[in-house]
Amino acid sequence: MTALDAARAELGLVVLYLNKAEARDKICRAIQYGSKFISNGQPGTAKTVDSTTTLARKVFRLLKFVNDLHALISPSPKGTPLPVTLIGKARNALLSTFLFLDQIVWLGRTGIYKNKERAELMGRISLFCWMGSSVCGTLVELAELGRLSVSINKLEKELKHVDKYEDERYRNKVKQSNQRLLALIKSSLDIVVAVGLLQLSPKKVTPRVTGALGFATSLISCYQQLPARAKDKSQ
Repeated sequence: MTALDAARAELGLVVLYLNKAEARDKICRAIQYGSKFISNGQPGTAKTVDSTTTLARKVFRLLKFVNDLHALISPSPKGTPLPVTLIGKARNALLSTFLFLDQIVWLGRTGIYKNKERAELMGRISLFCWMGSSVCGTLVELAELGRLSVSINKLEKELKHVDKYEDERYRNKVKQSNQRLLALIKSSLDIVVAVGLLQLSPKKVTPRVTGALGFATSLISCYQQLPARAKDKSQ
């Protein structure tokens, strides 16, 4: 493969990545929280970027609540314990509610919906729903990591006398564990981000802390949206 072919292949991955609406949304999210970190809630260019990007992201999320509504009524993977299933469904319900209410917030901020007080109330309720979904997501990831840990330990005993990294089942389990761990870190940090946005602890979770953690979780989300080939190269 020539250098030109390699460059074309890499550029193709970039195009594939940027063609995903979810990937563009996460890039905008990184800009939003990066600006929040820089501004620290003070008036200026960074705060303006934060506000305009926040509003722009709401357009990306129009009707997105349907995705989690579909996941809510879809059957869970076979073998999933009932408590994990219930928490996962609660997460879908809360996230779908957050995304639905977020559309009312967008209508209010654009002036289409005239009742600003109610729009602001809907915005606050939606953030509580997002925080709840992040808590549920954290619990699900902890449970799934525990199940994977048991499976990995069982495989290690089976492959005691051979190179376990040569076994495809073991490599897949480790890969899944790493993905779950990354998702756990993201959902845990997002709980703190929600606390910051709701100003539940303004002295500890300042706009700068919220911006820093939001930027970190945005980078994780951007990584999670990468094509499989690009992820394999980064590992």
